[in-house]
Amino acid sequence: MQQSSNLRKKLETNQIVKVCGAYDSMSAKLVESHGFDAIWAGSFAISAIHNVPDASILTMTEFFTAASNMANACEIPVIADCDTGYGDATNVRYMTKKYESAGIAGICIEDKTFPKQNSLLEGGNNQLLSEKEFSAKILAANEAKQNDDFTIIARIEALISGIGMKEALKRADAYEKAGADLILIHSKQITPEEIFEFADSWKGTAPLVVIPTTYYSVNVDELIKHKIKMVIYANQTLRAAHLALSNLLTEMKDANNMSKVQDKMSPMDDIFKLQEMHDVKSQEKILEEKLRKLGYIS
Repeated sequence: MQQSSNLRKKLETNQIVKVCGAYDSMSAKLVESHGFDAIWAGSFAISAIHNVPDASILTMTEFFTAASNMANACEIPVIADCDTGYGDATNVRYMTKKYESAGIAGICIEDKTFPKQNSLLEGGNNQLLSEKEFSAKILAANEAKQNDDFTIIARIEALISGIGMKEALKRADAYEKAGADLILIHSKQITPEEIFEFADSWKGTAPLVVIPTTYYSVNVDELIKHKIKMVIYANQTLRAAHLALSNLLTEMKDANNMSKVQDKMSPMDDIFKLQEMHDVKSQEKILEEKLRKLGYIS
């Protein structure tokens, strides 16, 4: 099954689709192995592992390479966080074709101006593109995609920028009419009240998506109650890896040997399993037997 169709099926059958962020193929494979429905190839996390700001520094090619590597490594859908779409509607059209052809299940673009800054940065630039200009990007993405199941998520930053609920709902309506398959409503509040207000006021049919980074105490049951169809845990894996590695390196720096940190690392065999190293041995034996049958090995 194509992963775009797989994602659509999950949206139709699951009460809520649980998506977890990843920053490379290994973290994506771990997300898959722990039972999440899909993977979020997040621009914040991918920027962080390149040690550059989440401020439109990396190119589309660099983000695309990371997302397509995840899609190649995994059997669950990958949703690519494509920031503002890497340019105008023409750029979005090209981007959509490229991401879809790589087997990525969907893309998410947000209605900020380029270059964007991370929405949760204190004092960051959260200027929005006009409703007309962003709707043109959604229209272009729809024109470019070849498979109707390829998912286009429109991310609304009106609540982040402080221009209000009325504008957020107005933009959501416009983006759905332009062809957005899902609407992602973003908030930096520490409670989910404004997200719930948006969800309860939303009269459209496009399913809603949330990223509860700041309002992390919200329960999944509450999200379902407010008709939210997808939740994205966008950056927790990156932040956990950063903390674990920082703590480990602090201990390693002054240690005379590694005995005291062994329980803070995965066994080598766990990594071998993730890499499918044991399969390499099996494949070598199968290949050897085929060569024997062909007479190359006596």
